[in-house]
Amino acid sequence: MEQWTIGKLLTWMNGYLTDKGVDAPRLSAELLLSHVLNCKRIELYTDFDRPVEAARLEQLRALVKRCAEHEPVAYLVGRCEFYSLEIRVNRSCLIPRPETELLVERAIDWLRRRPQPASVLDLCTGSGCIAVAVAKNVPECCVIATDLSDQTLSIADENVKAHGLGEHVRLLCGDLFDPLAGLDEKSFDLIVANPPYVTSAEMETLDRNVKDYEPTPALHGGVDGLDVYRRIADQVGPFLKANGALMLEIGYTQGPAVRALLEATALFAEVTVEKDHASHDRIVTANRQTA
Repeated sequence: MEQWTIGKLLTWMNGYLTDKGVDAPRLSAELLLSHVLNCKRIELYTDFDRPVEAARLEQLRALVKRCAEHEPVAYLVGRCEFYSLEIRVNRSCLIPRPETELLVERAIDWLRRRPQPASVLDLCTGSGCIAVAVAKNVPECCVIATDLSDQTLSIADENVKAHGLGEHVRLLCGDLFDPLAGLDEKSFDLIVANPPYVTSAEMETLDRNVKDYEPTPALHGGVDGLDVYRRIADQVGPFLKANGALMLEIGYTQGPAVRALLEATALFAEVTVEKDHASHDRIVTANRQTA
């Protein structure tokens, strides 16, 4: 009977997932195998000739089969890396994207120049990745994060607790600003959001691993992708302090439209659109006029 070692399994999985058209097949193979063996990816290469026992082989084969059907690896292993932090995920929330790290980076930079403790509101928090990354890197700030889904907030709560941020991040269930109604302090130094922004037409062309597995309400932003941005622009005024800032992740074609929406509110002294590392419009920052 053939003995399956770590090295042989990596070679087999890489070839199999490549044939199935899976993105980043080698990385996917490493993530699945390290998950099954409960080890770090680097340990796969320091223990290349280690035999893998039958029970773990069965678990691995089941995961590889699902991966070959384009189920995202992050859902299969229940976690992903975001801003150098491990973030737990399941199918109730979007998998955090590298593009969103730019929003976090800009938020952290802005907060570090702000007198502390600063207050932050994270709308459409999903897995809580933005709230967690901001609070972890600016521990003096206080973050409130809202989301429509109780199920999604349960994952966000796991992430908040896993990173020891229970005293810094408060999670509230409800639509955008609605959950703030019962709070004494409803005005924030910084408001951040990564809202649903995929257009109806784009929804039809999404890759299988996104369209078939990730939650549609967290992706679809209406016919033109701007439904939630319009609502944020309409409602943000009472919740943003003078000299505060609103930072939004956007779709790569939406910079001019989102800037126009925010400029039309007459709340902001300056609205800028920043490109990501692929030279696509990605972050809109609106600085509120001083009182």
